[in-house]
Amino acid sequence: MYLSKFLIFTLLICSLMFSQNKKIEKQAKDVVEEGKILYRSEMASWYGSDVFMEKFPSKTKDIGGYISYVDNNVAKCVFFSKDKTPKTLGIISFDSTYNIKKAIIDETERNLSAIESDLYQIRAKTLERVNSGTDTIFKFYKKSNYNIIPLIKNNQKKVFILTGTTENGKAIIGNDYLLTFDKKNNIVNIERLHNSLLYFKTNDDSVGGAHNHLNGKAELITSTDICTLMLYSRFSNWETHYVISKDYVSIWDCKKSELKVMKYEDWAKENNLENKN
Repeated sequence: MYLSKFLIFTLLICSLMFSQNKKIEKQAKDVVEEGKILYRSEMASWYGSDVFMEKFPSKTKDIGGYISYVDNNVAKCVFFSKDKTPKTLGIISFDSTYNIKKAIIDETERNLSAIESDLYQIRAKTLERVNSGTDTIFKFYKKSNYNIIPLIKNNQKKVFILTGTTENGKAIIGNDYLLTFDKKNNIVNIERLHNSLLYFKTNDDSVGGAHNHLNGKAELITSTDICTLMLYSRFSNWETHYVISKDYVSIWDCKKSELKVMKYEDWAKENNLENKN
């Protein structure tokens, strides 16, 4: 009888551990996928703006803004007019190389598509909320600005806010936010993803970096972390970035754009660390 209970207890523990491992594996896969989508969207915005300004200088006065999204593996940056019901002024599309010479330029004026209209609306409501001054959750820092990235995936509507620096040779991780929306494009939740803001140099000899996620925040690296690391590692010597939480260590390979997740205890033993301090 004693052995039977012991075996049952052991099997239960093994089952719980297996279930937890599968949960973390799925979280890791999802966060990498989302981070790479955010990266592709931001790259389309960066390079799309350059192309649009060069090709359509006369239209710049008519720009009401832009939205970027990935459609069938094509990253698009859509510039829209200031009209109450905005129309497209130009669409710049990129493949995964973001080679400007290969960019497809469409200057057809048309109404926004259904997904573009939703992206436009949740972006507009985010800007309105940020600029209203009614939310103390939003923090502003000198020599920085907000990058707003709307995303619709699996029928979920989100807007991510990243803080970008205006200083050359630096990158910012932190002071980022997630706004979620309902089917009618109303804000249902605002979450601050990191409690602070950290600067990392991109123009020195450093090959990596690290930051912590406090209790109550994400156990793993966030999609905004991945997006930022992918954007700025292209201008640096970064090889690896570590995100350390209470129970896990996320190891991001900046060269391969791959994620490895380890339990903190295993990582600490591997690196001969005696405790979490």
